[in-house]
Amino acid sequence: MRIPRQAARVAVLDPAGSVFMFRYDNEEVGVHWAMPGGGLDPGESPLQAAERELREETGWTDIEVDGTVLCLWEHDFTRAGVPVRQHEQIFLARGPRRDPVGDLAASHAADKILRWRWWSPEDLAGDSEPLWPPQLPALLADVWKDGAPATPIDLGYVRNGAVSES
Repeated sequence: MRIPRQAARVAVLDPAGSVFMFRYDNEEVGVHWAMPGGGLDPGESPLQAAERELREETGWTDIEVDGTVLCLWEHDFTRAGVPVRQHEQIFLARGPRRDPVGDLAASHAADKILRWRWWSPEDLAGDSEPLWPPQLPALLADVWKDGAPATPIDLGYVRNGAVSES
């Protein structure tokens, strides 16, 4: 039995269209790349959680998350020894290309963040490391080509190990 968990992430795009991502190591799904984000605190909206998590994980306090939702999706993983089914919203934001700031080592260690990087559209489409969600290259290709979607794209449940169709 998996515990339901609500979460939010932020796809921060730099002026050239690169997206900021963290490399995580999870006991169930292994090493993968995902955008900054995490679970909602009690009484918190998905947008509030996305903004908080972005600040906590990057140290950036000046990125405005305007509420545009790129996509919704569900996936399974184990968090702190507990199997969860995470219902996630991914928001879009724009910001300068830069490094995270501040002393983030303890929070990154607790979240099993191994490292970070900016991914260009070409890098994202050509890489073979697991991405959360796996459809991210195609989702962002549409944003780069057509702009943000008018309504969020609902990916539904995505099983672990799903292969990107980019």
